[in-house]
Order: sequence, then structure tokens, then C-alpha cells
Amino acid sequence: MKTIYIVDDSDTNLALAEEALENDHRVMTLPSADKMFALLEKIKPDLILLDIEMPVMNGFEAIERLKANSSYSDIPVIFLTGTINASIEEKSKKLGCVDIVSKPFTASSLLNLVNSHLL
Repeated sequence: MKTIYIVDDSDTNLALAEEALENDHRVMTLPSADKMFALLEKIKPDLILLDIEMPVMNGFEAIERLKANSSYSDIPVIFLTGTINASIEEKSKKLGCVDIVSKPFTASSLLNLVNSHLL
């Protein structure tokens, strides 16, 4: 069973994503990037779903920090966002994000996307 981190400051989004993935994966929900980095020292996930718009440390800052650390740079990151445009797509790819999910998402589409990046 693969370990997935879901990092989002919205309890609703955390619950929806967890429900979509929990039958097939070990899911850890985290309300902030700071909490994610604290847990990374103990448990390395196989994939991270990361909200872009969060207080304190946003998703762009978090992925830059992840990719700068050789211990975590190989973890695939999928961004979660309510807004997708060309600028966000370009910046996401440049920072090493493997995909972007638009919120709201359906459980089946999220599960299929996650599984496609875990092959």
C-alpha cells in the first residue's frame, strides 16, 4: 500500500481527498506545509497532493523546499488548486510538479490521477 500525503488548509478538501484514496492507499492528511515537513522526517510518502493556496507557506514555496532537498526531491507532487491558468501551469511544471488537480474534484478522477503517477 502506497503512502499519500494530502496537504490542504481546508478540512473539507482533506476529507474529500482522503475518502477518495483511503481504500487503495495509506493516507495522511495535513493542514499545512509546516506539518508536512515535520512528518517527512518520520515517514516518506510515495506521492504528495499539495494545495497551492495556503497561509504561512504556500504550495509553490513548499515544492521549492521539497525539490531542494535530495532526500525528498524524488517524491511526485500533484498540486490541488481552485484556479488553473497558463501562468500557474507553467510555474508548476518549472518547479517540478507532475500534475495539477482542479478543485472541486471527483473521487474517481483523483484516484485515477494519483494511481497513474504511482506506476
